[in-house]
Amino acid sequence: MVEWLSVLALIVLGIILIVAEILFVPGTTVVGILGLAAMVVGFYLGFEYFGNITGWWILILSSTISIVALVVAFRQRSWERFSLKDTNKSKFNEDLAVDLKPGDEGITISVLRPIGKAEFSDNEFEVKTLGGYLNAGTRIKIIRIEQNNIFVEPVNT
Repeated sequence: MVEWLSVLALIVLGIILIVAEILFVPGTTVVGILGLAAMVVGFYLGFEYFGNITGWWILILSSTISIVALVVAFRQRSWERFSLKDTNKSKFNEDLAVDLKPGDEGITISVLRPIGKAEFSDNEFEVKTLGGYLNAGTRIKIIRIEQNNIFVEPVNT
């Protein structure tokens, strides 16, 4: 009885993990590999405990149940309840070349640790220091702009 229980538990666990991998955790990750390993160990134990004929029946029935479970899961569109339907339409420091250039001065709106927000010509931008921390309200100037990254340093007064 314990042999049947262990074989069935491993195969059912494997089916559950593989279905979860395909529907909820896409990609070849640990979940799918563990599911496959659990099924293989269950099949091996089925052959080991019960012989070839029963082992083949376990393999055929388990494979059929796995395929049916996947077909049912895809037909019911159960993955759509968990899928992301919103799109990100926000913009990040676009068209900097038009508005800003090295040497422009502004003021920090938030603390830069080393990234934060600053204001230049009544527009708000995300800026970076070269590793230092600057408090809010600090006068800064742009030292360079690279691929929509604005690097600043404090203005020495």
